[in-house]
Amino acid sequence: MESTAMDAARTITAEPASDAAKPPDDATRVTPIAADEVGRVTPMMEQYIEIKAANPDCLLFYRMGDFYELFFDDAEVASRALGIVLTKRGKHLGADIPMCGVPVERADEYLHRLIALGNRVAVCEQLEDPAQARKRGAKSVVRRDVIRLVTPGTLTEDSLLDAKRNNYLAALARSRGSAGEDRFALAWIDISTGEFRVAECDRASLAAAVARIEPGEIIVSDALYSDTELAATLRGLPALTPLPRDVFDGATAERRLAAFFGVATTAAFGAFSRVELAAAAAAVTYVERTQLGKRPPLAPPAREAAGATLALDQATRSNLELIRTLAGERRGSLLAAIDRTVTAAGSRLLTQRLAAPLTDPAEIGRRLDAVAVFAADAVTRSHIRSGLKRAPDLARALSRIVIGGGGPRDLAAIRDGMFAAAEFADRLAHVPDLPHEIAQAAETLRSADTALAEELGKALAEELPALRRDGGFVREGYAAVLDEARALRDESRRVIATLQVRYAETTGVRALKIRHNNVLGYFVDVPAQHGEKLMSAPLNATFIHRQTTAGQVRFTTTELGELEAKIATAADRALALELEIFDRLAAAIAAASVTIKDAANAVAALDVACGLATLAVERDYVRPQVDGSLAFAISGGRHPVVEQMLAAGGGPFVANDCDLSPPQTGETRGQAGRIWIVTGPNMAGKSTFLRQNALIVILAQIGSFVPARAAHIGVIDRLFSRVGAADDLARGHSTFMVEMVETAAILNQAGERALVILDEIGRGTATFDGLSIAWATIEHLHEANRCRALFATHFHEMTALAAKLPRLHNATMRVKEWHGDVVFLHEVVAGAADRSYGIAVAKLAGLPESVIERAKVVLAQIEAEDRVSPARRLIDDLPLFASARPAAPPAQKDSALMTLVDALAALNPDDMSPRDALEALYVLKAKLGKAKP
Repeated sequence: MESTAMDAARTITAEPASDAAKPPDDATRVTPIAADEVGRVTPMMEQYIEIKAANPDCLLFYRMGDFYELFFDDAEVASRALGIVLTKRGKHLGADIPMCGVPVERADEYLHRLIALGNRVAVCEQLEDPAQARKRGAKSVVRRDVIRLVTPGTLTEDSLLDAKRNNYLAALARSRGSAGEDRFALAWIDISTGEFRVAECDRASLAAAVARIEPGEIIVSDALYSDTELAATLRGLPALTPLPRDVFDGATAERRLAAFFGVATTAAFGAFSRVELAAAAAAVTYVERTQLGKRPPLAPPAREAAGATLALDQATRSNLELIRTLAGERRGSLLAAIDRTVTAAGSRLLTQRLAAPLTDPAEIGRRLDAVAVFAADAVTRSHIRSGLKRAPDLARALSRIVIGGGGPRDLAAIRDGMFAAAEFADRLAHVPDLPHEIAQAAETLRSADTALAEELGKALAEELPALRRDGGFVREGYAAVLDEARALRDESRRVIATLQVRYAETTGVRALKIRHNNVLGYFVDVPAQHGEKLMSAPLNATFIHRQTTAGQVRFTTTELGELEAKIATAADRALALELEIFDRLAAAIAAASVTIKDAANAVAALDVACGLATLAVERDYVRPQVDGSLAFAISGGRHPVVEQMLAAGGGPFVANDCDLSPPQTGETRGQAGRIWIVTGPNMAGKSTFLRQNALIVILAQIGSFVPARAAHIGVIDRLFSRVGAADDLARGHSTFMVEMVETAAILNQAGERALVILDEIGRGTATFDGLSIAWATIEHLHEANRCRALFATHFHEMTALAAKLPRLHNATMRVKEWHGDVVFLHEVVAGAADRSYGIAVAKLAGLPESVIERAKVVLAQIEAEDRVSPARRLIDDLPLFASARPAAPPAQKDSALMTLVDALAALNPDDMSPRDALEALYVLKAKLGKAKP
C-alpha cells in the first residue's frame, strides 16, 4: 500500500451502534489510528482501513474467501442486528479487533435485515484470484474494492425487494421564501423500475407528500437536516440520509441533471422551478455515487402539477387503511381487497394509483373506459390475463442488466417479456373501438423490438444458471468458437477418465483414482498400502509423489500436469466467450431500454385495467359518474373490505345510500354540499358507513368501478378522515390532543371541494367541553369550509342544529329492541337517535351483570335530571356560528368608573364609625353620578 493512502486513513468513521442496531442521528464514532502504529498494521488490515476510510458511513462487507467479514465498530453493529457471534481477529493498537462474518451464499438475506434497519452497506469484493496475488510476492494481498453501495433507497436485487411495491429514493430540497414562506420540492426515483418524478409543495403539505410516496430512503442537505423547525417532521422519517450541501446546490443543478441524461438542456423535460431542479439533481447525483458511476435506465423527470392528485394526509391514509392496516399488514387493507393483478408491475402500478387518485374528470374517465372495455369482454380479458400470468417483470430485469447486476435469467425475462408484448398487441388488434388508454398501450406493444427477443431466444439455453459466472447459459450451436472451446474442455475431461483406467492397469491398483481439488489441482490418489509400490522402480519414473495423508498417498505425472493445463485453458476460454456474448446481448438490451421500458409500462397498465374489470364483474361493482360538479350521490354503497370479509364467512353486507349533493331547493340551492350528522349506538356501523363513502371516492378517482348500485361524484380535491383514536406519546400528544390536531388540520385546510369524515369529535374530554367543540366544528364546516362532510357523534343535542343550518341533514343507524336486547340492523335512515345504547353494547362485551344493572340505575337518574334543559332550548339560546365573524375587541374600561372602584376598594368598614360610613356613602354616590354618561 502506498503511504499516501495510509495518510488519508488516519481515522475510521464507523456506523454507530444502537439498541436496535440502527444508525442513530448523533455523530458517528471514531477509531483513531496513530501515526506511529501504521507500520504495525498487517497488509490485509491496512487494505481494510483504506477501503473503510473511503466509505465511512457504510458497514463494510469485506470479502475473505467464502465469507464477508466485518471489523471494529461495524462488527459490533452487525452482530447485534443479525444475531451472529462477535469474535475477534488479531490486535490493533494493543486491543482485540472485533470481527463477525456472514457466508457469501447467504449475503442477500443478511443484507436485507441490515437495510431494513436503515443501515448502508458497502460490498467489497476480491478482484483477483489468490494465485494471482501470490505471483506478486508471498505477502501480497488480494486486490479488493467496493463494487456496490447498498442503501435502503437504491436496491435492485429481487431478493431485497418486495415485488409488489416500489422502492423509492426521495430527495427533499428547500427554497427560502420571504416572510418564512419556504417552498419544498420532492424528487423520487425507483432505480429498479426507472421511474422518476418531481413535485413542489409548501410546508403544510410536505408530510402528506412524503406519506404518499412512502420512500425507502430520503436524502436531505446537512442544513435541512439541522433545521430545528423541521426536526419533528424529518426525524420521524425512515432512513433519513443527510448529505453535503454541494449535492443540493441549485446553481449547478440543471447542468448536473442534463449531464446525467446526456442532453444540453433540461428544457425538453418540461419547466421546472429552481427548487425542483435542486431536488432532481440531488437524486441523480446520489444514484451515480451509490451505483459507482453506472447509470440505471431512468426515465426523464416528470413534473406533477399541484392539485393533479387527491390530497390525503398521513392521518387519513392510516385511518382509511389504504395500503396497509393500522397493524401494518397488507391483508385487510383496501389494496388487498381490490388487487386482482397477476403481475408484479401491475400490482405496483395499482398501488401508485391508490396512493394518488386523480382530480381530472377527463383522465379519470379514460381510465374508467379502459376498465369498461374489459369488463364487457370476458373472452379478451381472460386471454390477456392468461398471458400476463406468464409475463416477467421487464422493468426490474432491465434495470439490473443496465447497471451490471443482471444474470442470464434477466436476459430470459427480457426475451419472454418482449414476446408477451407482441402477443398482447396481436390480441388487442382484434378488439374494435379500443378506449384511449388501451389503444395507447396496444400501440406501444406493437413497437416492441421482437428482433431482439428472437436473438435472445437463439442465444439462451433452456436451463439457465442464476449467475453469469457459472457459465452454461449460451445455447449449443449459437457460437461456433464457443462450441469448439466447450468440446476441447469436455474432451479433455473424457481423456482424464481414460487416463485413470490406463494408470490403474499399469500399476495394478484398481483403487487408483484421478481427483481434483483447489490446492493440488488434478492428482493421482491411491490407498496408503499401495503408495510404496508407486514410489518404487519402475513406477517412480512416471509417478511423482505429492502428498501423504492418513489413509491416502497422492501423486502426479508429467502427462497429467500437461492435460490439466489444457483443461484449465479450455474451461477459462469457454467461460470468457460466454461472458463476451452476455455483454453483447446486455449492450443491445441497454440500447433498446426506452422501448423495453415503455412496453413494461404498457403491460402494467393492461394488468391494472384487466384486474379492476375482473373485480367489477366478480363483486358486482358499477361504473361511477365522475364530473366537475359538487354532487355526491351514492345509491346502495358498500364497504369494499368489510363486504369481502363478511362474504368469506357467508354473511351479507347491508348497503346504504348517501347524498351529500348541494340542496336543489331553498336559499342554499346548489351553493355547497351537504353535511350529514350520523347518530346511533356503537356497533351499529357508523364508522363503517363513514369509511365506505370515503373509499368509494378513492376507488372512483383512481379509475375503478365502485361497490354500489349507482354513484355520482363531483370530483374531490382533498379528503380528510378523522376516525378512531390513538395517542402519540413520542411527541407528547395524548389521544385527545391527537384528535384535536387532526381536527385543526381539517378546519384550516378543507375547501368546498373537500370531503370530510369525522367520527366522535370531542369524546376524549369532559362532556360539555366535547359537546362545545363538536358543536363549533359543525358550524365551522357548514359556514366557513362549506364542504361535503359526514359527522358521526353521540352528542344527540347536535341534531337540533339541522333546524337552523340549511345544509345539515340528520341520519341515524336503525336498531330494534327485542326482549331487552338491541338488534343492530346496520341501516342508515333519516332522523336522529334519542339514545346511544351504550349499556346494551357493554352487555354484549361481557361486563358483569352487577355493573350493567347499576349502570341502568345511574343512567335513568341522569336522564331524568337532564330533561329539565332539553337541546331545543340550547339551540334557541345560541346564535349561529359567531366565530364566522371577527370577535369584538374587549371593551375599554371607563376611567371615571375605575375611580369609583378604586375609592370603594380603599374603604375599610371595620375602622369606620357610623357617621364615617354615611359620609363615605355620600362621596361614592357623588362619584357614581360623574361616572354615568
